[in-house]
Amino acid sequence: MTAEDTLQRATFALNTRRPQDAERLAAEVLKTNRRHAGALHVLGYALVMQGRFADAIALLEPIVRGQHDAEFETQLAVALRGAGRHQDALPRLQRAVKRKPPYPKAFLELGVLQIALRQYDDAIVTLKRGAEIAPLMLDLSLQLGVVSLMARDFAGAKVAFAHVLGIAPDSPDALYGMAKSHQELGEQQAAIGLFRRYLASRPQHWAAWLSLGHCLLEIGDRGAGYECFRTAARGDPAQAGNALASLVKAPRGKFWLRPSVARQFLRGAKD
Repeated sequence: MTAEDTLQRATFALNTRRPQDAERLAAEVLKTNRRHAGALHVLGYALVMQGRFADAIALLEPIVRGQHDAEFETQLAVALRGAGRHQDALPRLQRAVKRKPPYPKAFLELGVLQIALRQYDDAIVTLKRGAEIAPLMLDLSLQLGVVSLMARDFAGAKVAFAHVLGIAPDSPDALYGMAKSHQELGEQQAAIGLFRRYLASRPQHWAAWLSLGHCLLEIGDRGAGYECFRTAARGDPAQAGNALASLVKAPRGKFWLRPSVARQFLRGAKD
């Protein structure tokens, strides 16, 4: 078996979430060629996937010092972030996104790190650039939508999620993000339809049931709205408190003087 055949098997092992097998196969290739770039990439990914961040850093740091490769630099940054060294990972990724040709995953990882560091405006710029370079890499647009919601740029979030839905119409993450964007903008009817589509595939997302309930209350459909709150409370008893608090705070919600009556309401008993 040739080195390339072994490397293909190693890559397949990575893609099927078998990092130990990928590590073993990459090591076989590296026995005969210690500088084989493809095998080193696979080994780096395998170590990170196993949470062996210190080993990944030890492998990747000498490689990055010796060459200007955006993928290796991105891998090293991911390992550094996994080890909790966010401030060391940041300049690595800032350099990686400047490499030519552009490496889209560097933009994604930098954007995700900037979100973790609450640098929302910087993350929006990074992820927009990445999405322009690689429009079919949907994680870039998904993360752009997420950070736009965090930054309360709801119109921008809609654009990002719409791009994903134009390519993957049933993407649960994009459906939920688009629904939240419409809800925040007061576009309740659009939000209701999207929440329902999302819940068809994710029926145990209780926060989504609460959001749908709020939207239904806003358009005056109290019966359906109250039932959404009940669904969340029945599905997860731990959500009962959240459901009640959310319902009381809703502009068209309900208020009870006695907690026992509130609990009866969530169980479906008549007022």
